[in-house]
Amino acid sequence: MPQQDFDLADLAAYLHLTPQQVEKLASRDKIPGRKVSGRWRFSQADVHHWLEDRIGVSNTDELERVEGNLDRHTKQESVSIKDMLAVDLIRIPLSGRSPKKIVTEICNVAADTGRLWDVNKMVDAVLSRESMHSTALDNGVALLHPRRPLPSILSEGFLALGRSHSGIPFGGSRGILTDIFFLICSFDDRTHLRTLARLSRVISDPEITRAIRESQDADEIYQLIVDKEEEL
Repeated sequence: MPQQDFDLADLAAYLHLTPQQVEKLASRDKIPGRKVSGRWRFSQADVHHWLEDRIGVSNTDELERVEGNLDRHTKQESVSIKDMLAVDLIRIPLSGRSPKKIVTEICNVAADTGRLWDVNKMVDAVLSRESMHSTALDNGVALLHPRRPLPSILSEGFLALGRSHSGIPFGGSRGILTDIFFLICSFDDRTHLRTLARLSRVISDPEITRAIRESQDADEIYQLIVDKEEEL
């Protein structure tokens, strides 16, 4: 069943803004929306993709605010990177030297644990999302995910992590090489956004990315990320 669109009041509540603020943003094309019979309507999928892009360019304070808004709307505790990531989902190093090989390799890591049931479908979905707009960040980290969640091929929501021998071109806006790759697999859009916001807060600390690059031990990397999450 298609998701119901947000109206002005629904989206304002979701974003913790006033309806007037949302209407102003929409009229300036800052939020994707359309008018139907004179009333603003907002596709949930388009809003989620807009938020996804916003998360990717937000600073630490903005990420904390976005995560808090999403948690309040769902009335749930923050997602736990500690629970979604596991040592057997970390591969150091990845041997691929192209985006397709990297994505395939990290998907195979997830499949080997039994959490991902269809590697080819996930690889195609992730590469399709990358072709729209790269998830590579300026700190050399890529946050891989399909455009929409694929719950039918997952045993559970999870994060997988891999690091390549050296950076590879991954389509980042400034041509920076990417060597750390997270695969985000969620059951629904809202959980995906909450996971993306929380993970982005963790990896925004340059000390964490430096430590991931220097470590040769999956257990150590897992503990580094857990310790950083506990500081949030």
